[in-house]
Amino acid sequence: MKGNAFIAQVVEPYAQALMAVAQSQNLVDKFEEDIQILLGLLDNSADLTQLIGSPLIKPEQKKVVLQQLLAQQIHPLMTNFLMLLVDRRRIQLIQGIGNYYQTLLRKLRQTVLAEVTSAVTLTEQQCQEVARKVTAITGSLHVELDTNVDPDLIGGVIIKVGSQVLDASIRGQLRRISLGLGS
Repeated sequence: MKGNAFIAQVVEPYAQALMAVAQSQNLVDKFEEDIQILLGLLDNSADLTQLIGSPLIKPEQKKVVLQQLLAQQIHPLMTNFLMLLVDRRRIQLIQGIGNYYQTLLRKLRQTVLAEVTSAVTLTEQQCQEVARKVTAITGSLHVELDTNVDPDLIGGVIIKVGSQVLDASIRGQLRRISLGLGS
């Protein structure tokens, strides 16, 4: 747990600094795209994740790889930010920094993130209905859905917004019934 607190103490200031630069340069949306590109690359490449996290790889080598991969895709200020992270030996925290940047962006845009788990893939219409319900519950201006499929739910959905959980799944209903029968 102490490790996570330490990481948060390091990640948050970098993400806040990135947001400050993005806002001052009117690059909030561009940096969002850049972060998505970078996080997508890391999610899809275990080799890249291992390379940037390895203390055995020299910083200069990490910089060359990152510049070759990203120079044509991301803004030069984002490239400079990544080089700074390499120099300060913080590049292995880029996923956390990127995720926290997205959290800051949601706050800026008054958007909430709703994690939706359903038994089957939701249709576009169902996603819109879930978004409307989350908007009504939270009072936010916008809703961003992160959808997942869990066939064990049998049917229905579980919606998590922050620490609030709305369990409208059949599995959850069965669990509540069994608890009621046990008393």
